[in-house]
Amino acid sequence: MGGKAQVQAQDLRLVDGQDGSVTGGPGHAGGDPPIGRVSDRVAAATLADAIAAADSAAAAFPDWSATVPSHRRACLLRAADLVEARKSDFARTMAEETGATARWSDFNIRGAAQILRENAALATQVKGEVIPSDTPGAMALAVRRPAGVVLGIAPWNAPLILGVRAIAAPLVCGNTVVLKSSELSPLTHRMIGEIMEEAGMTDGVVNVVCNAAGDADRVVEALIAHPAVHRISFTGSTRVGRTIARLAAEHLKPALLELGGKAPMIVLSDADLPAAARAAAYGAFFNQGQVCMSTERLIVEEPVAERFAGMVADLARPLVAGDPSTAGAPLGPVIGADAVSRLKDLVEDAVAKGAEIIAGGYFRDTCMDATVIDHVTPAMRIYSEESFGPVAALIRVGSADEAVRVANDTEYGLAASVFSQDFARAYDIAMRIASGICHINASTVQDEAQMPFGGVKASGHGRFGGAAAINEFTDLRWVTFNDRPGGISEQRF
Repeated sequence: MGGKAQVQAQDLRLVDGQDGSVTGGPGHAGGDPPIGRVSDRVAAATLADAIAAADSAAAAFPDWSATVPSHRRACLLRAADLVEARKSDFARTMAEETGATARWSDFNIRGAAQILRENAALATQVKGEVIPSDTPGAMALAVRRPAGVVLGIAPWNAPLILGVRAIAAPLVCGNTVVLKSSELSPLTHRMIGEIMEEAGMTDGVVNVVCNAAGDADRVVEALIAHPAVHRISFTGSTRVGRTIARLAAEHLKPALLELGGKAPMIVLSDADLPAAARAAAYGAFFNQGQVCMSTERLIVEEPVAERFAGMVADLARPLVAGDPSTAGAPLGPVIGADAVSRLKDLVEDAVAKGAEIIAGGYFRDTCMDATVIDHVTPAMRIYSEESFGPVAALIRVGSADEAVRVANDTEYGLAASVFSQDFARAYDIAMRIASGICHINASTVQDEAQMPFGGVKASGHGRFGGAAAINEFTDLRWVTFNDRPGGISEQRF
């Protein structure tokens, strides 16, 4: 589907402000794009390139960490303006690499600019405190300092938002960064590095490395092990996140992990059903359901289940997938053939075990139309496995307590939502759901740059966003000033 947009293979190493030639020769990064274009075929960086990137970031750290807050703020604000100025370039690149629709590209551009501006505002918020000391004549301070080099590993599904998120907070805290881009969106991630340099960040402050898929394990392990790397952030699957966590633990390095999800939306019998149905369709099908917060489970009280199922199905049926370059295509393709195969297996398993497809269920090449499956039970794989595609599973329950039990019957715990016109009841249920995020009377897909974003259980730990991110990317140090020789311990010796 779609034409071929061939471009020359190019270097994907952006290290110390230089392109240069990768040491790996003719190898390529990038997979097979979902719409048949091959513009993301780029020269793959090697282990030596990855180490050079960390070395470059380490060399740049002393000067960047010493910059005044207003300089860091100005750089991030300029970067936000540049992201918006290159809107058409980002939209074209994301469409070619990942099949992003115009709406999803616009969402990424607006979100990335917001992240940059919000983090710019944090430049003067990296604070400490004075702590009362029992030592006579002493003043004790708790001071936050930059950690060093931060390795940010970003995914392909929201490449601009999540690529920017991986570096913005570390940078404003005074760290330098290595952005390990996704093999499926290398050009988008490289453009982020170019923008940061154009915004005024000196050589080595931001380094971008992309490797061939077969080299990913070695490259990531080498970067985590590098002595200058003191923090790791990773957004991606729980399966890979477990590997990142293990490697980080072996080197005693903190890792911020935002992983998979199986977000539930609880719809109680007193809910505003049209509003809940619109939120369900948006949450389940935006970006073809390839969002960590996607609404994968619609948990509905039995008295309204039939009506609600019909409403969601009616909203889903017009959402037919197609080439994102075709005007009017509401959904794009999923990321590739493997994703299609997994989604088909999940749907077929559910139907074989008694579920009913009430909308969609159609596949064409790498396209899958918005799909709603009713009467899902725990015996079906789609009940528990993350689909990461445009499919919503409707589960009927007999009570609010059963709804909470089903919502928590998962290894994941990222996003959730509750619909009810009784706010106190909805809040009580929200507090009983094991998730890092919960929205009342809104979609599970919500994001604001200043909010603490992250999950629990197999959805990861740590928080991106706002002041929470400052804690993730700085070290808290205890410093004392004494007006007499020796502290209390020495005086008692």
